[in-house]
Amino acid sequence: MNVPTDVATALAAEFTLPAGGVPAVVLVRLMLAALLGGVIGYEREKKERTAGLKTHILVSVGSTLFVLAPLYAGVSQADNTRVVQGVVSGIGFLGAGAILKLQKDVRVEGLTTAASIWLTSAIGVAVGLGNGLLAVAATAVALFVTAVIPHLMGKPHD
Repeated sequence: MNVPTDVATALAAEFTLPAGGVPAVVLVRLMLAALLGGVIGYEREKKERTAGLKTHILVSVGSTLFVLAPLYAGVSQADNTRVVQGVVSGIGFLGAGAILKLQKDVRVEGLTTAASIWLTSAIGVAVGLGNGLLAVAATAVALFVTAVIPHLMGKPHD
């Protein structure tokens, strides 16, 4: 038994791409997730919120990857619902970290940021499942809610 050769062979097998390389659909979905997460993140970054461009891109791409990886490992679409449930639960914890209750002022901050993280994750899941149009529409709605509605309400910095 030649350990270095066995390790090298195992590593080569682990990182060997399928015939034809990484399917273009995977790259397109990951890039779309990054773009849509970035659009929402940019809006939050402009308003100097705690979770901005990088956070939203990572959440969206991560959610897409969590959905894509099992599909390419042979897990059925029906079984992938458990993965989606796990993503939703995990993102709930991340979003909870963005919420602050200020005792002195008796107010809560970070709810919109937490909601945008949650929605960005859902957008990433939609992209991963191949529902790009749904993800684009949800991103447009998110931008309307976070960028346009505050102006209509007379709170442009909200």
